[in-house]
This record gives sequence, C-alpha cells and structure tokens, in this order.
Amino acid sequence: QVQLVESGGGLVQAGGSLRLSCAASGLPFSYYAMAWFRQAPGKEREFVAGITWGDSSTNYADSVKGRFTISRDNAKNTVFLQMNSLKPEDAAIYYCAADSGGRYVAARRLPRQYDYWGQGTQVTVSS
Repeated sequence: QVQLVESGGGLVQAGGSLRLSCAASGLPFSYYAMAWFRQAPGKEREFVAGITWGDSSTNYADSVKGRFTISRDNAKNTVFLQMNSLKPEDAAIYYCAADSGGRYVAARRLPRQYDYWGQGTQVTVSS
C-alpha cells in the first residue's frame, strides 16, 4: 500500500522559511517523479515544484522560482521543499504527489498526471 506522508507545515511570518518533507513508502521511490502542489481555499490545486527520477532535474512554478527548492533523498524515500522568503499568497495546503508515468525531461504539472497523493500539510503565512 502506497503512502505519502507530508510534514513540516505551520505558521510563519512573511519573509520566513519552512521546510516540508514527504516520506514515501510502498513504491519504488527512486523510479518516481515527485512534485509538490498546493491548494488555497476557493482555488484549484496548482503545481509548485517537481523533480524527476534519474537525474533529479527540477522545475518550478514561476510564482516560486528563486524562493523554493525541491530536492529528494532516494536512500530515505523522501522529497523536500525548502521554502524561503514566504509571502502571504503562499498560504495553502501543500501536497506531495508521485508520478509513475515514465521518464520526462521535467516533472509534469497537471494533478491528473500523478498516481499517488499525500494528505497535505497546512502552510499559513502571516503578513
């Protein structure tokens, strides 16, 4: 049974930092592209950052580029999202997701392309 468990969310002031983690089990993690999505109230779930398997190429939404960094530790079956210079508009529930759909030059950006999802972790940014 596949499980993705996020942690690290919380309340932070604008300009602060958080590091999210997502621990995966029940799947060959090294062969899955991984991504972080977020969903704010009343909005659609959106792609934040992704990392491929193999060469661990990364890609980001324009809104977070230069502030967020995604990384993975295949030995620990874990993917991370380092979030710096947080803004109030970054507040959302953050989800990690796993994609078994093949090898791409960059992680895919559509939620429907992902096979497994975590339960989400809340990020709140105060102004």
